[in-house]
Amino acid sequence: MDVIIKKKIWTPARLMLLGALLLLVVAVAAMLLTSAGPAKLNVDPERLTISPVTRGPFQEFVPVDGIVMPIKTIYLDAPEGGTVQRILVEDGATLTAGQPIIQLANTDLQLEMVNRETAVFDLMNNLQNTRNLLQQNRIQQLNQQAEIENQLREAKRLHDLNKSLFDQKVIARQEYQQTKNAYDYQLRRKQLSRQALRQDSTAMREQIDQMQQSVGRMQNNLALMRRKLDDLTIKAPTAGRITSLNAEIGELKTRGQRIGQLDMLTGLKVRATLDQYYISRIFPGQKGIITVNEKPYELSVKKIFTQVTQGVQVDLEFAGPPPPDLRRGQTVPVRLTLSDQTVALRVPRGGFNQKTGGNWIFKVSADGTKAYKTDIRLGRQNPDYYEVLDGLKPGDQVITSSYEGYEKMGELELKAKAQ
Repeated sequence: MDVIIKKKIWTPARLMLLGALLLLVVAVAAMLLTSAGPAKLNVDPERLTISPVTRGPFQEFVPVDGIVMPIKTIYLDAPEGGTVQRILVEDGATLTAGQPIIQLANTDLQLEMVNRETAVFDLMNNLQNTRNLLQQNRIQQLNQQAEIENQLREAKRLHDLNKSLFDQKVIARQEYQQTKNAYDYQLRRKQLSRQALRQDSTAMREQIDQMQQSVGRMQNNLALMRRKLDDLTIKAPTAGRITSLNAEIGELKTRGQRIGQLDMLTGLKVRATLDQYYISRIFPGQKGIITVNEKPYELSVKKIFTQVTQGVQVDLEFAGPPPPDLRRGQTVPVRLTLSDQTVALRVPRGGFNQKTGGNWIFKVSADGTKAYKTDIRLGRQNPDYYEVLDGLKPGDQVITSSYEGYEKMGELELKAKAQ
């Protein structure tokens, strides 16, 4: 009799398949859990720069290259055109005030000078001749007046005598009237003579004054002309060193043409060019420092040029005596301060900021085996440090080198490579 055999549900094959499925589920779950956490990367710490976060003095400044220049430069231009006749100094020579530099020749100016001198002499001769004529005319008028006064006295004598005789009825009225008319005539002549003399004197004075004014104007013009001739000798306006002298014997120089420059030896200054980004943060009196032979020298902003082209140009002058070794045209590094010195939390500058924008940083764990992505907030900066406003504390160790290839990682495993 046949026996019914019951079929087994959990056969070894099914158990093995079930175990394989369970292992697969566990592996997938592990993978999912792993991918859900931060990305990790093993990095050799020797390839990184690990720096401490410290609290210390912090000052915002910008480093710029400055060019040493004289405290004042006077440009020498030709006030009058002419041919270079003589060069009296060498380029680079130290000059005193008024010392001749270049002698120019200009025949047109010299000829004009001769013509003006001749015109002045002619006018002066005319003035003298006019004075002589007027003086002769005045003498003639005075002689006429003297004669008139003499005739008046004689007429008055006859008038007075005939009047007395007429009153005594010794002479006739007709004779008396004749002497009276003669006396009145001479009296009128004297009045007219005096009036004419006064008018001639006034006219003479006015004419002489006008001619004297003309002579004065021409003499002033002549003095100006002499100064123009003097300008053919170009002289040092003040003491200094002549540089960039540009002249050759026989060369024609036009009016206003640059022939060189005079550097005053009373001091030095430094001219620097800053990026336009700092235009609103630069002001007169702002401090700067240069270091020469390991010794710092303080400067201050004296002048800010208003024209902005490639950047903002500023002139800085030394607060005290300049370094003795500085020379004109020398380039020196200048640290131009943008803020007062304060105490702040700071992290050394590095390439990390190029990838993070100052928003996060890798902070190293206490045991130094890992580095975690940490949110931070940075403030001011200078060429040495960033100011940390939030996210870190003194004593933290952070990675400040470049994050190239690490920007998507959330955690770094700091493991040295096996030798």
